[in-house]
Amino acid sequence: MTNAASLGEDELEQLRGAVRALCAGFPGEYWRTLDRERAYPTDFVAAMTEAGHLGVLVPEEYGGSGLGISVAATILEEVHACGANAAALHAQMYTMGTLLRHGSPEQKAQWLPRIASGELRLQAFGVTEPTAGTDTTSIATTATRVGDRYVINGQKVWTSRAEHSDLMILLARTTPKDHVTKKTEGLSVFIVDMREAVGNGLTIKPIRTMFNHATTETFFDNLEIPADALIGEEGKGFRYILDGMNAERILIAAECVGDARWFTERSVAYANERKVFGRPIGQNQGVSFPIARAHAQARAAKLMTYQAAALYDAKKPCAEEANTAKLLASEASWAAGDTCVQTHGGYGFAEEYDVERKFRETRLYQVAPISTNLILSYIAEHVLGLPRSY
Repeated sequence: MTNAASLGEDELEQLRGAVRALCAGFPGEYWRTLDRERAYPTDFVAAMTEAGHLGVLVPEEYGGSGLGISVAATILEEVHACGANAAALHAQMYTMGTLLRHGSPEQKAQWLPRIASGELRLQAFGVTEPTAGTDTTSIATTATRVGDRYVINGQKVWTSRAEHSDLMILLARTTPKDHVTKKTEGLSVFIVDMREAVGNGLTIKPIRTMFNHATTETFFDNLEIPADALIGEEGKGFRYILDGMNAERILIAAECVGDARWFTERSVAYANERKVFGRPIGQNQGVSFPIARAHAQARAAKLMTYQAAALYDAKKPCAEEANTAKLLASEASWAAGDTCVQTHGGYGFAEEYDVERKFRETRLYQVAPISTNLILSYIAEHVLGLPRSY
């Protein structure tokens, strides 16, 4: 197997079954305990790695499966449909494209085999900054070339899993914004060995949030990294990062589709078993219609998600599809989650049902990795030809 297209539907179903079987070993209580303790799912990540799921995008010559985003999306969708959470998995997949598509042969040989085997984790993505937000071209973190080194100074925020990652894909300015013709120029991408960096110019500070994503802010104070940590050509990093952003939106969309499936399955089961006034509550159209609508929304979002994934795997333009998939899927998962809470009534807020945990987790995706309004702005301007709004 050398690409996503080489997996037929029978093989994909086998893959889904394997993921479901693995996730069965990590039931709701496992995730509830981690959520209470704000702990990292180490055992789950190890099991997914051992099963080969985290090396799915790594070429076979480096010890991976050599498959595509379509297969990665299938894995993450199934994880979420099982009631688990793939936040500790997906960054390794969506950042992988930057290294695979733009890294040097030496970089690939150095890092990919150990990523595929699980010896190293590539889980940190250093892009967002407190003062720039989603205005990526306005980041202030700098990388200054000094001899055979780059010196990094600045700050990143919402750098999830930094405390549990060995490597980071980092975006920094190598040329000041006022010294370039286009604001997208002068940005460069680096692969940072965090094992060497922490305590030597890199400081990590956890941020407690409403869900357990192990997110942090990171501070760079004269951090020195070797010049060969540069991925691709200096100053061209924004274009490289866009590849990763499209992959990220596709994979997050797949997770949202999985969430929507989980919510709807729970809604259906509860609406069939819960009886009020002598009959199942699902017999009432006020209960059944929202569930049916949520199902329809998720089906439509899934079609767009896998269309975007197919285009990405074919190395064709997919920005419209990736953004649209993320928009539709995040809204579908939230609608399904809201319906699930409403269907369960008071029990929807009870920890033991897992609905409230998944409800909190899926709400994130209308804000990150890109907000709904920015997606709408992109579609309005770049797809429909309307005037730029910002």
